[in-house]
Amino acid sequence: MTVEVPDDPLFQPLQFGTLKLRNRIIMAPLTRSRASQPGDVPTEMNARYYRQRASAGFIIAEATQVSPQGKGYAFTPGIHSQEQIEGWRKVTDAVHAAGGRIYLQLWHVGRISHPDLQPDGQQPVAPSAIQPKGAQTYTSKDSGMVDIPEPRALKTEEIPDIVEQFRQGAKNARDAGFDGVELHAANGYLLDQFLRSGSNERTDKYGGSVENRLRLPLEVVEAVVDVWGKENVGIRVSPTGSFNDMKDDDPVATYGLLAKRLDDLGISFIEVVEDSFQGNHADDRPEDVIMAIQTGFKGVYIANGEYDAKEARQRITEGRCDLVSFGRPFIANPDLPRRFRENAELNDWDSDTFYGGDERGYTDYPSLDEQDPLARPS
Repeated sequence: MTVEVPDDPLFQPLQFGTLKLRNRIIMAPLTRSRASQPGDVPTEMNARYYRQRASAGFIIAEATQVSPQGKGYAFTPGIHSQEQIEGWRKVTDAVHAAGGRIYLQLWHVGRISHPDLQPDGQQPVAPSAIQPKGAQTYTSKDSGMVDIPEPRALKTEEIPDIVEQFRQGAKNARDAGFDGVELHAANGYLLDQFLRSGSNERTDKYGGSVENRLRLPLEVVEAVVDVWGKENVGIRVSPTGSFNDMKDDDPVATYGLLAKRLDDLGISFIEVVEDSFQGNHADDRPEDVIMAIQTGFKGVYIANGEYDAKEARQRITEGRCDLVSFGRPFIANPDLPRRFRENAELNDWDSDTFYGGDERGYTDYPSLDEQDPLARPS
């Protein structure tokens, strides 16, 4: 017999942009590498996967490339062709029919790519020609993981086109029926590469000082706000993350100023990656950076990374965050909010099926109603 938590902070409603959320349990953006080929197009299988998880406060759909140049991994979806827009429409229709809400994460990988994935075999682009040490990508079923080569530094006159790629991606997301968009400025991808001193050694107006390193991400935010309105736009950052060979000399200064500038623009939320995968320990979150962001940004703060229900409740109650996004628990538990509400046992995830493949490890995780009643906790 399951037991609900009384006055559960995870189930307090929240006005979020133009949405009123029924719970504070957000599905984090999760790369699953299951777009159909050719064309990187979402399918009915993807629609079924997201529909199963529609009880989240809202879903942030997986990182989705805004252009062919923005692609960094095989089998990831795009939002730059009509076929992709129509594929995503299947997803948004399915989620909405199930009573859910869904944002799209707009993605340009920058240097985390390979000529095999780029148009005409070109070199990946980046703020600076710095090869990320130890970083790898997946280019095809036959190649396995391959090393990331040294990228080509973007010319100053090319950068407005990057902004336009995001602007068009935002328009296409709107046409595909999403409720809003999140900009991917985390985990070592292009916007993150511009933000941080370890990957940005430019000497033009897009590099050097903190203000200059913020310039491209903020130009992208402004372009996307022009499409969606500020109430329907958020951003994901990973201030102390080391994934993809990332580092910054002073993340408190960098992200404290970014937070102030984003607050000036009035966007809806910041999602902050705090977990051990990003170079921190779950019991040692970067509290100084979190405080700097929350001091500068007065919108919704979404915490992410190695959270369980207990810590999520605690952080919300203490005012350390407004919402919590969950990744792997949502992979294995399509009805995660119900399981948290009823304090029910969680399914274990199968990491071997995280990336690529078919329905196995994707749409076949059972909900509580589908499980053997004898296997449920008493």
